[in-house]
Amino acid sequence: MNRLNLHLVSDSTGETLEMIAKAALAQFDDPDVSRHFWPMVRSLQHLDRIVPDLAAHPGLVLYTLVNPETRKRLEEHCRHLGLPAVPVLDQVTAALEAQLGQEAHGRPGRQHMMDADYFRRVDAIQYTIAHDDGIGYEEWEQADIVLVGVSRSSKTPTSIYLANRGYKTANIPLVVESPPPPALFGLRHPLVVGLTTSPERLVQIRRNRLLSLNEATETAYVDSDRVKAELQFARRMYADNGWPVIDVTRRSIEETAAAIIRLAQERDRKPASEGGTGKPI
Repeated sequence: MNRLNLHLVSDSTGETLEMIAKAALAQFDDPDVSRHFWPMVRSLQHLDRIVPDLAAHPGLVLYTLVNPETRKRLEEHCRHLGLPAVPVLDQVTAALEAQLGQEAHGRPGRQHMMDADYFRRVDAIQYTIAHDDGIGYEEWEQADIVLVGVSRSSKTPTSIYLANRGYKTANIPLVVESPPPPALFGLRHPLVVGLTTSPERLVQIRRNRLLSLNEATETAYVDSDRVKAELQFARRMYADNGWPVIDVTRRSIEETAAAIIRLAQERDRKPASEGGTGKPI
């Protein structure tokens, strides 16, 4: 299999470009790719400085440049070097212009402006970090989403991911010997979601966790019967309270979060008389 030099050229942080490249590469089996990342390219002088690397490592150039002069210069360099260059957002932008009846502004990094959504994400991250692992039950009602589950059921990483999407998220561990505070069962505003997984997978994750901490791996924490009892305890609690349940056994953090966001959006669409908030999406 050929090795590919993949050049990512952006006039902003390059986050969007990296995500697009990663999503596309995921469709291939272990591609041999060397990434060359060029963010914040906003001048002809900056662009000219990366040309020697393009020449030394020929490959595919993906770019998100909105300045016409910078785009033209990059395309000229790529033609001279015989390199394919793909403006990854052009077709989407053109389609939006046609549907919206207006031209795109062409301002670099506009998606990273410190607008209301930006500050909402910052607030969500601060809230989520402060309400990890059952902390701050007095403020759970302020959450958008509350995740409930036994130890090592992906509560914290999923919470952080949701926070980055703008959702204030608290997570609460379920321990058979120590039931959660009564405040959990009276929540009205947050969407409470129960996380579960297969006993075999949970035992494996817990064993790996103990190994990473240089702890003994033969404890009740990883006992198969004990783990099954914990999961059954959690399942009964979810059913008794009518909470939706997501099995994370074969889901990545992103897939779990996507399922939770879908539940939240469906809940927001419902009228208040049906247990929703009546909020439009």
